[in-house]
Amino acid sequence: MNVITTIIPIFAVITLGWFARKKSFMPPEFVGPANRLVYHLAIPAMIFRAISKTNFYTQFNPHVLAGTLFAILAVFALAWGACLIFHINPAQRGTFLQSSFHGNLGYIALAVAYYLLGTEGLVRASIIAAFVMLLQNFLAVVALQINSNGGNIGSENVSRIVLAMLGNPVIVSAMAGIFFSVIGIPLPLIIDRCLDILGSLALPLALLIIGASLSFGLMKLRMSSILWACGLKLIVLPGVGLVLYRLFVLSPGDFMPGLILLASPIATVTFVMAREMKGDADFAVAAISVSTILSAFTFSAWLTVFG
Repeated sequence: MNVITTIIPIFAVITLGWFARKKSFMPPEFVGPANRLVYHLAIPAMIFRAISKTNFYTQFNPHVLAGTLFAILAVFALAWGACLIFHINPAQRGTFLQSSFHGNLGYIALAVAYYLLGTEGLVRASIIAAFVMLLQNFLAVVALQINSNGGNIGSENVSRIVLAMLGNPVIVSAMAGIFFSVIGIPLPLIIDRCLDILGSLALPLALLIIGASLSFGLMKLRMSSILWACGLKLIVLPGVGLVLYRLFVLSPGDFMPGLILLASPIATVTFVMAREMKGDADFAVAAISVSTILSAFTFSAWLTVFG
């Protein structure tokens, strides 16, 4: 029941965002600036405050982190093999690869972690997410660099994306929160309350923006490849993660934040990276939309069975 009462409201708000865009309550002129507000200010404030106020040593589990990262590497290799076996078009291959492992952590996974597991779950998921984002972005750059446009990508584009990855607000805020948590620096009350007010915008607005960004017009053109990518991301990736968590003898209470991160739908940033590095941007848009809808069901299944 806890899973149902968590997943249904989250995806109801996402659906509301889609409806609001259709009714012009959230036009493109609003969605862009709102997305920047959430991405650069609200979510970093929420993550930094949550992590900095906890004891890092009691919240960080290296075995969960290892299982999560190894699962991503394993699916990356599996997806690459699938591209070669099924002869996926090289122009589409880089985008297909990053869609198989690149999850929407900041907007959807952290929302699920918070509403299902509470503040403690949010903290544990945020710590792991910082390292997962670094690996995801690195592998995405590798996949696109090698496969897109014959690998002839200007070095300036790669450098710009790598710098953007290192300056990712979610990664920076998580690392800063970890620093404050490790050395035990308390936040002044005024700063803590400012971050609390700003961070309270993060999850509701992020879910509305996800809904307003959904697009289904391009699905029919590549439905077979899209479903393969969604299957790898939503079913195979968390499945491999569960096997690794069991090998590390972790209980569901320990590995649940990692499982939520692995089970998240395809990240919206896959479209940005595909466009910047000459991948298949249309495939990315369609895959993001399909995986977001399907994740309502796969999230419910994973969390019901193993939660």
